[in-house]
Amino acid sequence: MSTSTEGGAISRNPADGSLISNYPFQTADEIEQTLQGCASAYAAWRATPIDERAARYRRLAETLRDRSETLAKLVTAEMGRTITLARFEVEKCASTIEWIAEHGPAILADEPAQVEGDEVYVSFLPIGTVLGVMPWNLPIWQAIRAAGPIMLSGNGFLLKHATNVMGCAYALEEVFEASGFPRGLFANLNADNDTVARVIKDPRIAAVTVTGSVRAGSAVASTAARVIKKSVLELGGADPFIVLADADLEGAVKAAVQSRFENAGQVCLAAKRIILERPIAQRFQDAFVQRAAALKVGDPMDESTFLGPIARADLRDGVHDQVARSVLAGAKLLLGGRKIDGPGFFYEPTVLGDVRPGMAAFDEEVFGPVGALIVAEDAEDAIRLANMSDYGLSGNIWTADIEKARAMARRLETGGAFINGFTASNVRVPVGGVKQSGFGRELSHFGLREFTNAQTVWVKKPA
Repeated sequence: MSTSTEGGAISRNPADGSLISNYPFQTADEIEQTLQGCASAYAAWRATPIDERAARYRRLAETLRDRSETLAKLVTAEMGRTITLARFEVEKCASTIEWIAEHGPAILADEPAQVEGDEVYVSFLPIGTVLGVMPWNLPIWQAIRAAGPIMLSGNGFLLKHATNVMGCAYALEEVFEASGFPRGLFANLNADNDTVARVIKDPRIAAVTVTGSVRAGSAVASTAARVIKKSVLELGGADPFIVLADADLEGAVKAAVQSRFENAGQVCLAAKRIILERPIAQRFQDAFVQRAAALKVGDPMDESTFLGPIARADLRDGVHDQVARSVLAGAKLLLGGRKIDGPGFFYEPTVLGDVRPGMAAFDEEVFGPVGALIVAEDAEDAIRLANMSDYGLSGNIWTADIEKARAMARRLETGGAFINGFTASNVRVPVGGVKQSGFGRELSHFGLREFTNAQTVWVKKPA
C-alpha cells in the first residue's frame, strides 16, 4: 500500500488500515518560502550566542515533556509503535536535548592547539541549512537525533520526513516554534523524490543527513556529491548477535528476543542475525522460540501489547517475501511465518532456523519481527559469519570471558559493539556504521561537530 499519491503523502493507522490524513505536497511557491524562511532564520540563529541557543534547548525539552502524551499517541497512530515505547521515545528525546544543552556549548567551544610561539585554535562554525531525510520507524527520535546536534552548532534544519508519518513531522515543527526557536529554523519539506533532489542542489542547502535504506541513501548522497555537499548516512544493517558457549544463556535469550521483536522488528540497531556457537545452539533455539511464541501481539494502544503492527502493508509484504524466499532456500520455519488475518498490518512473531549465507534472512536486512538463527562452529567461525555482510552498523557478543569479547569486538566490522547486552543508542556515544550501513556519526561530540566548519585560526605573534 503506497504512502503517497501523485499529489501528497498519506498517513494510515497500521493497526486497522484506516486513513488518518492526507498531506498535499507543497507547491513550488511554498517550497521557496520554506527554503528562504529557513535561510533567514539560520542567519539570525548563527549569530545567537551558544548559551542562548542552549537555553532554547532546555525549553525544547520541557515542551516535549509537556506534549508527551499527545506526541506518543500520534506516533502510535501513524506508525504502530506500542504506546509504552512511544512514551519512552519522547522522553528519550527530551533527555537527549537536555544533555546537548548542558554539554554542547563546551564541546563546540574553541579548541586550542599547541603550536610553539603562536596562538592557534580551532573554531567549530555552522555551515548553513542541513536537509534531514528521515525514516518512519522512530518518527520523533530520528528527527531529534539528527536535528539536536546540528541545530545547536548554529545550523538550520529542513526535515524531509517519511510520507506515512507527516503528522509527526508537523507536530515537531510546532514543538520547536513553541519552544522559542526562530520561525522556520526547523521546517518541514513535504515533497516527492524529484523535488527533494532539486532542493539538495539549491545553494541554500549546505549538507544532507539520511537515515533509511541503502537505495535512498545512495540516491541522496549521489545528488549531494555532484554539487560538492557533505552527507552523513545511517542506512540500517543486519546486526550480528553472537552467543558463545559460556554465555549466560537465559540472559542472552531474553535480550535477543527483546532486541529482535521490539517495535515489531523495525529498528536499525537490533539483533538481526543471531549467531550461536554449536554447543548451546539447540538450547538457545528452544528457549528463543518459546519466548517469542509467548509475545503478546495486538493493539499498540494497549499497554500490555509487546508486538504491534508493521508500519505499512507493503512493508509487511516485503518481510513475508523475505521469509518465504529464505524457507525456499532451505531455512527451517520454527515459528510464525504468516500475515495475521484481519484489519491492520500485523505479522506473526517468526523464527527461522538453519539460516546460512545466500538466504534472504542472512544477506538482507529484514525489517520486521523475524529472528534468524545461525550456527557457528566456534568463536572464530562466529566472527567470520558476522562479517559476511554488506552491512556494518552494530554487533553483539555474549560470553563470560570479557577479555575475549573485547578482542572479538575489535574484529567486528561494525560501528558499535555491545558485550553481554543488546544494541542501544545514547547521546553520550556516537551512532553510525561502516560498509553499506553508511558513514559519519550522530550524537556525542562527534555528532555535535559533524556539520561544522572546523576553522583553524592562527595568530602569529610578533617577532
